[in-house]
Amino acid sequence: MLRVLTLSTLFPDATRPNFGIFVERQTAGLAARDGVEVRVVAPIGLPPGPLALIQHADKRSLPEREAWRGLDVYRPRFTSIPGVGGRWHARQLQHALEPLFDAIRRDFAFDVIDASFFFPDGPAAVALGARYGVPVSIKARGADIHHWGTGGPTAAQVVAAGQAADGVLAVSGAMRADMMALGIPGERIRVHHTGVDLDRFRPVDRVGGKAELGIAGPLVLSLGALIPRKGQDLVVRAVATLPDVTLAIVGEGAERARLTALAEKLGVGHRVRFLGSVAHDSLPAIIGAADVMALASTSEGLANAWVESLACGTPIVITDAGGAREVVTTRDAGRIVPSHPVSIAAAIGELLVHPPEPAAVRAAALPFTWAANTAALHDHLSGLVARGRRRTIRSGQASRG
Repeated sequence: MLRVLTLSTLFPDATRPNFGIFVERQTAGLAARDGVEVRVVAPIGLPPGPLALIQHADKRSLPEREAWRGLDVYRPRFTSIPGVGGRWHARQLQHALEPLFDAIRRDFAFDVIDASFFFPDGPAAVALGARYGVPVSIKARGADIHHWGTGGPTAAQVVAAGQAADGVLAVSGAMRADMMALGIPGERIRVHHTGVDLDRFRPVDRVGGKAELGIAGPLVLSLGALIPRKGQDLVVRAVATLPDVTLAIVGEGAERARLTALAEKLGVGHRVRFLGSVAHDSLPAIIGAADVMALASTSEGLANAWVESLACGTPIVITDAGGAREVVTTRDAGRIVPSHPVSIAAAIGELLVHPPEPAAVRAAALPFTWAANTAALHDHLSGLVARGRRRTIRSGQASRG
């Protein structure tokens, strides 16, 4: 029996059902495997004092432990101090988790800690692994390396955790290279691609799908959180130069007001639709209705939106970020373009004029299965347990700011 304690601050809950849903899916796949038992610790960071009451009352009301979509999930709270660049996040998380992990260990002697996000999860996991004498794996996904691993008081913590962990996972080969550039040993980094549910994400009747959305004519979809690094402003500018093309933007975030104003300024407010946050189960119909999915990210690991779009037979136009070249492997899959509206518009226009067959687009997504993801994760964690902890790590070492 392999007993896994999964630690992830990136995990869905009733207030954020789409938040980290790929971590949930990965963990569920592992838990369903014969000979594996999994418990999940999904900490929730809250600011101290009255700020938590004012800004996060919904999260405070979440249960401390619950059965979540078939998984046994603990939701401890930890103090997330704003305005300090994350300096004490990992330390606060570690201190909050120690009594919970002590209690869990009394009836669940976990063999390995599987941290599914690098910060603050990674440094805390390394310290806790030393406390209990079990190996630790940390997975890098994107912003956890590109943001927390490169700036301010958290960069050294991320690198120290990567150097001290018994094993490290990266969502793409490009992410692995970025981690090595920071000083994390490449021989311990294993590329672990995401998966996609190929039964749910599949081509649909595109004309009928557009009709359901009340859209006629060419449809471009941009799928991702409305934050600056996703580059939806470049997609809006690109679509503004393509007559009669509708842009649907799925996602929420602080950039919504700015993007709405930009569309109005460019005179295409009537052609840009903000669909907000969409339940993951509803995404296949929307993606399948689109002729092209476009995302102009400045940084990524390997975006699930890329693979889900391909699985639906919708080609993608994306920038050369993260694992883009591991996904767009054929001309049918789409185009990798510079971060400029003119280049984005040209690629979209080409795919609209000469659309690839949905089956040919979908072929690029076929290697990204959850079965492969689960098998690789099981092999990785089993190997760490078989080898044991790589070396003794003094508790708290990796969480110092």
